[in-house]
Amino acid sequence: MRIALDAQLTVGTATGIGEYVRGLADALRREGIDVRELREPKLDPWRFDRRVYWDQVLLPQRARAARADVLHCASGTIPLRPGMPVVVTVHDVAWLRVQSHTRPYARYYFGLFSLAQYARAERIAVDSEFSRNELLELLEGYEAARVSVVYPGVADDFCMLERRGGDGRTILVVGTVERRKNLETILRALAPIRSARLVCVGPPTAYQTECQTLASSLGIADRVEFRGYVERRELLDLYATCAGLALASRYEGFGYAAAQALCAGTPFAVSDQSSLPEIAGGDAPVVPVDDVAGWSVALIAMLRGDGDERAAAVRNRSIERFRWTASARRMRDAYAAAAAS
Repeated sequence: MRIALDAQLTVGTATGIGEYVRGLADALRREGIDVRELREPKLDPWRFDRRVYWDQVLLPQRARAARADVLHCASGTIPLRPGMPVVVTVHDVAWLRVQSHTRPYARYYFGLFSLAQYARAERIAVDSEFSRNELLELLEGYEAARVSVVYPGVADDFCMLERRGGDGRTILVVGTVERRKNLETILRALAPIRSARLVCVGPPTAYQTECQTLASSLGIADRVEFRGYVERRELLDLYATCAGLALASRYEGFGYAAAQALCAGTPFAVSDQSSLPEIAGGDAPVVPVDDVAGWSVALIAMLRGDGDERAAAVRNRSIERFRWTASARRMRDAYAAAAAS
């Protein structure tokens, strides 16, 4: 069985989905699966028109040219005419839930248009039970047994990271700086903690400017750093040395940063929204999403090192929970079912 894997979001500045595709491709090969990664380096996947051209024209052409048995649309978008059985990974349905501030054409393409294509997929993988419930609520009539929860794996460099103890001052936020990440709550929680600084890593959106303005108004601009996309070595160093991570998101289909922190032995706290309590699995504090005082308490605890021992104790169990091997085997089953159908 030969699998064509949409790897376009590994081009350029790869975010969570790019991390997912890279890890899955390697794990599938270790399981003996013939995987053909499909990408076009000349196309910027973050430009809407380039993304649509890739999804709807180049991807199905290249999947057919690869003589694939199944096309795995790992980035959540599907060609209108794929020409072969499709397995799709739906990371979340944020475009239908929390992206009302975005441009209408993007909201339609990644939202309602994509939802209609999911109904035609032979199998669907989702990143969490939360995402499964969200999708089935929207995808009326789709057979629930064809939707499987497949947790993304965490890369070996996080699992083997040498945690060097928290620095007592750095709170880390990882991910695209966008509105659903709820960064303003962390900024307000950080303001009275004079010993603390905030480091945000991830591609910016217009929301970052709002956060910078808020930081200035709170008098903490000199303690808030937006580094944008950082190289892997720098990211790992931040996980190894920060006091802890803060994930105050209003909506996450999985929450890669939480899984990475668990496997790296880095303390963190999550909001009580969407998939985050599920991924934390009782191994990290859960804070009401808009509770500024509660977040201040959580940040202070991380800065004191209160969560270090707990994070170290659950690390091995977390690594087993988020092994890429398990993800690859579950995806192999989905491919076989799709090909048979």
